[in-house]
Amino acid sequence: MATQTQKGKAFEYACLKALNEKINKTKDVFIDHTAAYATAIDFYESLDPTDTQKMDKGAEAAVRMLLKLEPLLLNADNDDPLFLMIQSDKEGMTGDVRDVLCIRNGNDWEIGLSCKHNHTAVKHSRLSETINFGTKWFGKPCSGNYFDEINPIFELLRELREKDVKWRDMENKEEIIYIPLLDAFSKELRELDNQYPNEIPKKLVQYLLGRNDFYKIITDNQTKSTTLQAYNLFNTLNKSSKGIKSLQKVQSLPLPTKFYDISYKRDSNNTIIVTCDEGWAFSFRIHNASTKVEPSLKFDVQIAGMPPKLYSQIEPWED
Repeated sequence: MATQTQKGKAFEYACLKALNEKINKTKDVFIDHTAAYATAIDFYESLDPTDTQKMDKGAEAAVRMLLKLEPLLLNADNDDPLFLMIQSDKEGMTGDVRDVLCIRNGNDWEIGLSCKHNHTAVKHSRLSETINFGTKWFGKPCSGNYFDEINPIFELLRELREKDVKWRDMENKEEIIYIPLLDAFSKELRELDNQYPNEIPKKLVQYLLGRNDFYKIITDNQTKSTTLQAYNLFNTLNKSSKGIKSLQKVQSLPLPTKFYDISYKRDSNNTIIVTCDEGWAFSFRIHNASTKVEPSLKFDVQIAGMPPKLYSQIEPWED
């Protein structure tokens, strides 16, 4: 059975394919045959036809919405060709969350798509005794007090790994591991905010959502619909072409400057909610990333609240 990662890669190809099939009927389209593109095709072609049919419908719905927002997909100055490419995962590690790029070099234009198949996760970041999340996320180092608090937790995890302990066999892991680590993380987030006023909330959003504007495409097999969201943080989306304006307006999103609250999700010992001004809120769920205990844990980060200006549209699939 294909993993979620494999299905995600396959959906990236489905989105690129849907764009190509729609646009190359009347305009020149070139596809960059990168290694990531080849991988995505392999995963797509390895799926059951019923799965690829659903992916195709989800991708086609996304393209219908995109064409209303981005005139340059079909209308370019001087018949500048459209280039389509799938980015490698390493781009995400350096702050670019876009999976599929649409580029017109002669028009100095590009947009990116973040393609999600049946899930809405934003980021999967790790915590360990050697990871300085302040430096990595914000360019602002964590304090020595933070590492003094977390080091005993990861030392215990190392000892348990040496004993070949599995997470499912570990008793009271919430009280012993999750809660102390989340408490230290929350405390350090507040300390960094106090040390660098008005900077950390903005940098948090930029770390989680990347350094480039993008459209997020979320396909849902259960509802047979596709959601399109426009993360227009730097005002590069929704540009006109040859005097042709988009059929719908995408507003620029404001970045936050304040943390309103950092606290546990109700009835949870492994999730905190970080609430900011301007409507932003994020859920940080900490979890083990493997069967066996290891001295490293992951955050599953979800968007829990979004600015009212966020453009979001749902398109049902056509039967």
